[in-house]
Amino acid sequence: MKPTDYNFRVKDSILGIQFLFVAFGALVLVPILTGLDPNVALFTAGIGTLVFQFVNRGAIPPIFLASSFAFIAPISHGVKTWGIAATMSGLVAAGLLYILLSFIIRIKGDNFLHRILPAVVVGPVIMSIGLILSPVAVFMAMGKTGDGAVQLVPFEQAIIISMIALFTTVFVSLLGKGLIKLIPILAGIIIGYIVALFYGIVDFSSVEKAAWFAIPSFTAPEFNWQAIIFILPIAIAPAIEHIGDMLAISNVTKQEYLKKPGLKNTLLGDGLATSVASFFGGPPNTTYSEVTGAVTVTKAFNPAIMTWAAIAAIVLAFVGKLGGLLATIPVPVMGGIMLLLFGIIASIGISTLVREKVDLACPRNLIIVSMILVFSIGGMTFNFGGVPFSGIGLGAITGIVLNLILPQARKEDSLL
Repeated sequence: MKPTDYNFRVKDSILGIQFLFVAFGALVLVPILTGLDPNVALFTAGIGTLVFQFVNRGAIPPIFLASSFAFIAPISHGVKTWGIAATMSGLVAAGLLYILLSFIIRIKGDNFLHRILPAVVVGPVIMSIGLILSPVAVFMAMGKTGDGAVQLVPFEQAIIISMIALFTTVFVSLLGKGLIKLIPILAGIIIGYIVALFYGIVDFSSVEKAAWFAIPSFTAPEFNWQAIIFILPIAIAPAIEHIGDMLAISNVTKQEYLKKPGLKNTLLGDGLATSVASFFGGPPNTTYSEVTGAVTVTKAFNPAIMTWAAIAAIVLAFVGKLGGLLATIPVPVMGGIMLLLFGIIASIGISTLVREKVDLACPRNLIIVSMILVFSIGGMTFNFGGVPFSGIGLGAITGIVLNLILPQARKEDSLL
């Protein structure tokens, strides 16, 4: 069977559930960290994957779409500042940006994104996402709230729990075999949770109160210009990441998905999946490299397996006890895992610069990278028409503008 063949067979349902298991830890981590409903995230991951498959039904890549880590910082800020409904309007707009980019690519070709968003812009934007989030990880690892204002768990207990969760995640990632190697986040959560149980800091009241069957807490978007303008520029980095994901699955299956169905269609599917997820109150969708890794290990190329994974996610979304159980995960457990994850995000930004051989001895490149990092992380704010621009969004816009207006450096301008 070719990787592009779609055969909907019941026996593939077991593999589909297995792939959902691989994605589960990262999938639910995003809503837990941002104040969204994990059950909604499960539902929208399933719906988003099905939407992506429908758009690309001519040649469906065997991928699973779920919660994007790139949006953790803006969602957290948005939920605290404007509420979930308003934040969702910004995420809908992010999905529409993907859709717009897909139509521009249809007209101008695949190289358009690389010209407008080169590595010298995308790399430091990705770095900013991880670095901005790092204090949240540190506070939670020490048993505090994400802003460090309240001590939720005694420091001595919290630091032991968080370090065990962290090193479990690290060792499973480095030393695990087969599918075990692909679930380091889930392994870290489980072991950290067990240690937390030993210390008696797990509160099961949310499980007791939850019904077995419950409708997820869906939240419709409410139009909010500030949320839209704040979140929209941040969609730039995941849009570029999408290309890398398509290249990865193409290498695994030996199919040229950038040609058929083409970036114009895969990006369209991703954009629609993100907007649809946001209409229900879920986090933006992105392709999951963990699942791509599972495809590599199992050689299960049939896209219908991802359909089964999507169906399983939708069914689990209505299990109220599952949401209640996820709500019991102590802060230090999540903090320990986040220490690694947010560092990895920053490292991916660095690797983007290295892989594309961005010359940081060139003053032009150095200026672009420096301004993105300082504007994103330093708290710079600009007001346009009463609407504040700050954080990652401001850094991304700054990088794009500088890349477009700064003259190309001469060879003799090198700092080396």
